[in-house]
Amino acid sequence: MNTVQKVDISAYLVIGPENTKGRSVAAIIQDAIESGFTCIQIRSKVAAARELIELTRQAADVIEKAGKSQHVTLVVNDRLDVVLAARKQGIKVDGIHVGQSDIPVAVCREYLGEDAIVGLSARTDELLEYIKTEDVSQIDYFGVGPLHETQTKPDCGMGKDGKVITRNIEEITKVAEASSIPVVVGGGVKLADLPALTQTGVDGFFVVSAVTEAENPKLEAANLVNAWNRNIAR
Repeated sequence: MNTVQKVDISAYLVIGPENTKGRSVAAIIQDAIESGFTCIQIRSKVAAARELIELTRQAADVIEKAGKSQHVTLVVNDRLDVVLAARKQGIKVDGIHVGQSDIPVAVCREYLGEDAIVGLSARTDELLEYIKTEDVSQIDYFGVGPLHETQTKPDCGMGKDGKVITRNIEEITKVAEASSIPVVVGGGVKLADLPALTQTGVDGFFVVSAVTEAENPKLEAANLVNAWNRNIAR
């Protein structure tokens, strides 16, 4: 485990309307947080800004009604405009997650303030060197992956040569050791991966389809959380 965290990233769900097989995003978020998920990221490459704001509102409402506003973190992927608009409307959104080609971390921090959560997807190529040298003073956690190739985000882990670079357990262990901020790992993560992941020193796992496309999202979410907690305690 790394330094004291502003955010619990132990069980992290990434979700958008294209991931749910036509089911309600809010309902799946409710299933996830009732099962113990600690962080929710709204991410969509197809939804317009207004829809993203509404999805963020619904997520915040679900979290509040569950009495977990102080325990479950809500962030939006990439869209600083959506986060600012949601906050302007009184929606409790805690921050943003950005990638290397998105809005710079420093800009996010300037607009959202010191108390906001800002996550960054760690660079795919030369990952270990990057994590050792990146200025992490304005970042709350690194997202690292993919563990496996994933259809949810086919370009996840794509290197400069256009090939997907996946990360094995040994590499992830080295990343966790090298990082001075918390690390969450995802990209095709399944239930069977969690025992090994808990032994790497990372602070959590993130999933999309393992929950959002499951026949029973609540059951699968609970299975994932229980597996993580059971193995991390050993």
